Amino acid sequence: MLPLLLKGKRMSCLVTPLLLPSSSAVTASHNLFLPRLLGLRPNIGFTGKFWGSVRGMATKMDSIQQNPETISHLNQQEAAQIDEILMGPLSFSVEQLMELAGLSVAAAIAEVYKPSEYSRVLTICGPGNNGGDGLVAARHLYHFGYKPFICYPKHTTKPLYNGLVTQLESLSVPFLSLEDLPKDLSDSFDILVDAMFGFSFHGSPRPPFDDLIQRLVALKINGDTHQKSPAIISIDIPSGWHVEEGDLSGEGIKPDMLVSLTAPKLCAKRFSGPHHFLGGRFVPPSIRNKFNLQLPAYPGTAMCVRIGKPPKIDISSLRENYISPALLEEEVTADPFDQFQKWFDDAMAAGLKEPNAMALSTTGKDGKPSSRIVLLKGFDKDGFVWYTNYEGSKGQQIAQNPHAALLFYWDDLNRQVRIEGPVQKVSDKESEQYFHSRPRGSQIGAIVSQQSTVIPGRHVLLDEYKQLETKYSDGSVIPKPKHWGGYRLKPEMFEFWQGQKSRLHDRLRYIPGTVDGKTLWRIERLAP
Repeated sequence: MLPLLLKGKRMSCLVTPLLLPSSSAVTASHNLFLPRLLGLRPNIGFTGKFWGSVRGMATKMDSIQQNPETISHLNQQEAAQIDEILMGPLSFSVEQLMELAGLSVAAAIAEVYKPSEYSRVLTICGPGNNGGDGLVAARHLYHFGYKPFICYPKHTTKPLYNGLVTQLESLSVPFLSLEDLPKDLSDSFDILVDAMFGFSFHGSPRPPFDDLIQRLVALKINGDTHQKSPAIISIDIPSGWHVEEGDLSGEGIKPDMLVSLTAPKLCAKRFSGPHHFLGGRFVPPSIRNKFNLQLPAYPGTAMCVRIGKPPKIDISSLRENYISPALLEEEVTADPFDQFQKWFDDAMAAGLKEPNAMALSTTGKDGKPSSRIVLLKGFDKDGFVWYTNYEGSKGQQIAQNPHAALLFYWDDLNRQVRIEGPVQKVSDKESEQYFHSRPRGSQIGAIVSQQSTVIPGRHVLLDEYKQLETKYSDGSVIPKPKHWGGYRLKPEMFEFWQGQKSRLHDRLRYIPGTVDGKTLWRIERLAP
């Protein structure tokens, strides 16, 4: 939480950084992104020289992210000065900053704690803007699929805070009084968000926050008496810590996650929890340059970025306790193709990325298996179809051993489907028809790529691609290569897998049989 000096009164306001490289050479990039943030029309006139500068600075930012010792940490005076600039000459409003900060906190929580395991979130809000950040974060967590609860014992009555409360009440998010809170918070909540005090707070916490802080402290002292202690997330500063010197008494809150805002404060150097994130992304070049801020790059469109290395994890301890509806024999369809269609439709409806991605496993005459991800491009009762280069490693192995296995994995649904059977090429007509349905760039790419062969470098592909792109720039038909086409696997076995608690997964296998000349499928349950 950054302190705001306004009319001589110290307030707290939340500031989060916009990802952009810190060098002054990227001012042009802010001419594009910052105006969009403020609802203005951007200048889109970029040059190759500019993008070259960005690439060079991106390398620099990557090195900063890999070495947390080089990341800037702010003292209280610097943070106050940055806040004055943001709220003054740059005309950011408290509402803007608070919204971005709360979203950043919610995004950081979702990055680590899945709602399937950590659904119940209690946000303990203080009377200042740190509490407002918590209210915003709770609203976003609701939309992310969590079940938020709010404890707001010293409700600020300003219109901004009243509006945040109204928004949460409209979502039926419960507000719990101090009397409503259970003595042992670990029995009722999976995540506890510490949004009580920002770094502008001075002195000792007063009631009721002194008791609330001690409850959070006690959870880590007594955490080993519970099967799973709630995760504690602090916003910008663990409540009660000194902004520069940290936990002076050594008996303060020890959060599992700290979400720093704008830049880490000096006390963050004494944070020893497993998850430290930097939230938000909108600090303009003028501030970065003035304060010589070295900050990590944000990945993609993320609102948060992990600071330092991820925690060391014992791989043997990684596990998921799946929560899914039971997969019962009497509820699946008699025909496995129909059951696959049903599950595939579910994957599509869930908005999964590339639900048609499947692992294809083949073996050649040497018996050594090989797997890779390919895309399903069609299926019916005759089989499952994909397209590739017949002369690549897949094609060579299939020519030697025309049998293969497919595996679909839909993580968000806790589902897998295994399919095995013989493979044969689709007709030339079918391959031709599909080839010309693809984007022209993909058609040229199929010609350029002599799949699985060794090439001197990427430039070889790009040079040949440009030549063919020029050759067919008149829109003429691009001929399908003879070595490119489709395969169809005709299933002889289906297995539908649904993850369940305690590793007692459901596995139903379909095996074909013939009765009166008709193919019927027998359903068998397999032990997990």
